[in-house]
Amino acid sequence: MADEFMKGFALFTIGGLGWITFGGWYRTPSYYEIVQLVNPPEGVNTAYGEIGLLAGDMFFWLMVLGALTFWVLIPTSRQLRDALGGDDDAAAN
Repeated sequence: MADEFMKGFALFTIGGLGWITFGGWYRTPSYYEIVQLVNPPEGVNTAYGEIGLLAGDMFFWLMVLGALTFWVLIPTSRQLRDALGGDDDAAAN
């Protein structure tokens, strides 16, 4: 279980750092405003700006879905398989 936790934590960390970085570049007009990182993008008129917005959204979903997968879905599926009496012994023979 520690292996799944670390994989989820790594995806959560990478996704969070990427989301904060691209959010700081494209979604934060001023660091003195209360609302940051979730503002609508302003002044993005180039292809690189659009790619940056897409990358920020992708990092956000990597953070959420990566942690959810390794912290919730995989352990739940293993618990469910064990509770239903998985055929691990039959597969080994």
